[in-house]
Amino acid sequence: MNHLSQSTSPYLLQHANNPVDWYPWGEEALAKARAENKPIFLSIGYAACHWCHVMAHESFEDPEIAAIMNGHFVCIKVDREERPDLDSIYMQATNALTGSGGWPMSVFLTPDLRPFYAGTYFPPVRRYNMPSFKEVLLSLAKVWSEERGEAERVASQVIQHIQAPLANNQGKNVFTQQTLNAITKSLLDSYDWGYGGWGDAPKFPQPMTIDFLLRRAAADSPQREEMVKAATHALKSMARGGMYDVVGGGFARYSTDNSWRVPHFEKMLYDNAQLALAYLHAWQITREPFYKRVVIETLDFVMREMTHPDGGFYSSLDADSDGEEGKFYAWTKKELREQLSENSEFFEVAYGITELGNWEGKTVLQRALDDAALATRFDLDLERVADKLADCHSKLLAARASRIRPAADDKILTAWNGLMLTAFAESARVLDDRVKASQYLKVATRSANFLLKHLRSNGHLSRAWRNNLASNEVFLEDFASLIVGLLELYQTDFDNRWFATARELAEEMIARFSDSNGGFFDTPNDGEPLLIRPKDIQDNATPSGNSLGCEALLKLAAFTGEGKYRDLAEKALTLIVDPAMRHPTAFARWLSAADYALDNGRQIAVLYEAKENARDLLDVVRSEFRPGIVVAASAYPPSKDSPTLLADRPLKDGKATAYVCEDFVCKQPVNTVEELKRQL
Repeated sequence: MNHLSQSTSPYLLQHANNPVDWYPWGEEALAKARAENKPIFLSIGYAACHWCHVMAHESFEDPEIAAIMNGHFVCIKVDREERPDLDSIYMQATNALTGSGGWPMSVFLTPDLRPFYAGTYFPPVRRYNMPSFKEVLLSLAKVWSEERGEAERVASQVIQHIQAPLANNQGKNVFTQQTLNAITKSLLDSYDWGYGGWGDAPKFPQPMTIDFLLRRAAADSPQREEMVKAATHALKSMARGGMYDVVGGGFARYSTDNSWRVPHFEKMLYDNAQLALAYLHAWQITREPFYKRVVIETLDFVMREMTHPDGGFYSSLDADSDGEEGKFYAWTKKELREQLSENSEFFEVAYGITELGNWEGKTVLQRALDDAALATRFDLDLERVADKLADCHSKLLAARASRIRPAADDKILTAWNGLMLTAFAESARVLDDRVKASQYLKVATRSANFLLKHLRSNGHLSRAWRNNLASNEVFLEDFASLIVGLLELYQTDFDNRWFATARELAEEMIARFSDSNGGFFDTPNDGEPLLIRPKDIQDNATPSGNSLGCEALLKLAAFTGEGKYRDLAEKALTLIVDPAMRHPTAFARWLSAADYALDNGRQIAVLYEAKENARDLLDVVRSEFRPGIVVAASAYPPSKDSPTLLADRPLKDGKATAYVCEDFVCKQPVNTVEELKRQL
């Protein structure tokens, strides 16, 4: 047993019985490295990472390799999901040293934490044109003992490299509508009309980019038709199957091929939160039932398989089960026929099932024919096709339940939970399925209550929670994501508690994370001293804390009329104008924030004596995708903790009344659905 057994991280607990004398990141390990003048081997990964498991089995469970590690290094294991600050710093270093990065991340540090060698996965013996991990360890141990000056020289160069972007992180340009139009054109020009999405395999889902296009399309921007076409093409390409689990709902992390067929099978909370929203917004624009079905199946999957009994959401499901990647999700033709009997021919045609399969002798389900083609082939109407497919999926889901399930990483992260809170809250607000909307509102409310109880106990927000233990650390993205989630939940049920808490968190975020050059640092000003104080402005698989923080401040400015929120958001936006022009898919959540800021948005206040009297007015607002709007509502008179947007707005003729404000001007208050539609 090493030093990992008390961790809140399932990833660290997976290594608690390794013969490697692992330490968690902390003063005990760092002091040991300094006292013994030993280099540090820093291994960073996460629980759902397939190649992390491979390296663990091949090397970290090997007593001979462990003895070399223990003899020459202080070994530290880090969960990148719990410590995004360390992951960010040392990923920059790995990229600087090798030209690429990924997980598992293997970084060798001086005792004062400067990296001098890095890589990702290393095999136990020479293969893949790579040295063995044992050779790497022995070579670096020799460098440390005999050529330490060279290690120190490399470490100093790496530090200069990763500090340079922070020193230059000041923006001068501002966004204009012309800028966003040019970026939109660039995204459309680089779109993959063959397979969908952007870039070649491995293909990542890019929900933030899709959502930006939908947002622009909702405002009747130039190129509206092409934006909707690209966004919906991408969404339909992914949801045919493979990347999307047609049996149980939910999306895998990415596709290993261009056609979205064979995924990397891990399912991450953040992907499913962001994709559910993209499909929801596509449904709001097109009203095609297909998109709504994907939203419901995805959120139902999260409720069924990734939700804590008390309301928080788990981080991920593993790619592996029973020691094999994808085993839980793939099928043989024989298995399908046994489960589907009389519907097997229909299903085989729908999914192009063959004896040989489409992946390692098995089949990863991906639609071969659409509903219309199936209807023609089997002489059925479209509704009957949908019913037969749903019946087949249901039978396969029941059959799959008897298989060994992928392990869940059941730690609960504030930032990722904020994203999923947003997805449930928005879906509850706009879906026309009243039963599902009610169910999702309950889930969203339980989620918010869970986060505020367990991850903000005693008024201090934490990053991670598991088994009644909360982490000490907290990061910018935790604050920003939770603020956005609470504001969305407020706009769904208009409980002032969510708004008041969001505002409290925003004030704390500003006080603890602000950078005078614009934007925010990722770590608080009272946090642990690190090699550098990271400030990551790029949107990756999850939105950056900075882009979420900017969005949160813009919305708070709209609710409160307080200029300081708007000033901070506009200053932050100047940081990314130039990089967003060059690499728009890497700044897509920022682009949505910039679109919101340029539009200046609309603010709608609804006041009433009885809430049911305001329902028709609220339904008008929610009847379309209106991303530039914030809505506040209250019984009259509003309480002191309500958004300022509601203040000094009397009822008109004693009836439920809506006030629409746009471009810093408020229109006449209205009582009727027809008048409100005209104003919108």
